[in-house]
Amino acid sequence: MNIMETVSIIIPCRNEEKYIGKCLDTFMSQTYPKECFEVFVCDGMSTDNTRNVVREYEKKYNNVKIIDNPGLSAPKGMNEGIRKSKADIVIIFGAHAYADKDFIKYNVEALRNKEVGCAGGPLETISEDDKGTAIAVAMSSPFGVGNALFRYAQEEMYVDTVAFGSYRKEVLDKIGYFDEEFVRNQDDELNYRVVKNGYKVLLTPKVKSSYYSRSSFKKLWKQYYQYGFWKVRVMQKHGKPASIRHLIPMLFVSTNVLGVVLGLFFKPILYLWFLELALYLICDIGASIKVSKGNSKLLKYIPVTFPILHLSYGMGFIEGLVSFYLLKSNKAIEKNTKMSR
Repeated sequence: MNIMETVSIIIPCRNEEKYIGKCLDTFMSQTYPKECFEVFVCDGMSTDNTRNVVREYEKKYNNVKIIDNPGLSAPKGMNEGIRKSKADIVIIFGAHAYADKDFIKYNVEALRNKEVGCAGGPLETISEDDKGTAIAVAMSSPFGVGNALFRYAQEEMYVDTVAFGSYRKEVLDKIGYFDEEFVRNQDDELNYRVVKNGYKVLLTPKVKSSYYSRSSFKKLWKQYYQYGFWKVRVMQKHGKPASIRHLIPMLFVSTNVLGVVLGLFFKPILYLWFLELALYLICDIGASIKVSKGNSKLLKYIPVTFPILHLSYGMGFIEGLVSFYLLKSNKAIEKNTKMSR
């Protein structure tokens, strides 16, 4: 007889009253036996109705618990949950995300391969309105996010990172928990340590989940700016070279700035900048038409979404290079830490 492995679902959360109930419902509907898993909602002292919502689930289900996260940040909350866990497997999840009914089952299956230190699946990005859907579509496109395979891959493969990773507790005890310095990219940094310690990161389409994107260009800009900024710190901390995916947005921003400035003095450079801009616009419009699939309501937003993804990440990456490598600016780091909360 197979012994069922125990699982802890760790959900960092702050002011998610609109989403946390449905998120918990998806775990209470899992095909995995309820007696074999628990859900820890690690709440960053929410000021809305989130805590009351979770407490209602605590009363109804004995495998749901709220854990205070006075540190407020996501990695501090996740570490609070991991420390409380006595389970064989830990799975990180998001408060405004929803799990497929077999989510736990297939994560557990994936981790039966002892070479795998982290497992996860492609993340379907969804939204409630046209602008949010356009953002979701762009974030699931290779033109939008390069080879961030966890956004759109449909084949099982080894990758460098996944969203909502599952880990054997013994692996985390060995390599360490989330680095609390990283208010963004903390999963990326942890998965780098997974690989560094000889394990593999597995992406399997069997593990399915959905993530609600925010219907705001301002929030999207902030999110991807932070991704770019903190990616540099991951590189610096581990001596990790940047991949092409991370360098292209930075190069795009740099060549645009240099093209405008130097083009004022050298016309050939100005013409090259015009050519770069024209080629980008052609790719932007072409990719927008392709991913919108003829939906005119989405098409009016997607061509704006792609530049936001690229420019914000690129500018964040450049500030990260300056802050972490050149100036070692504590003020910039503090500013970006506050922006991420």
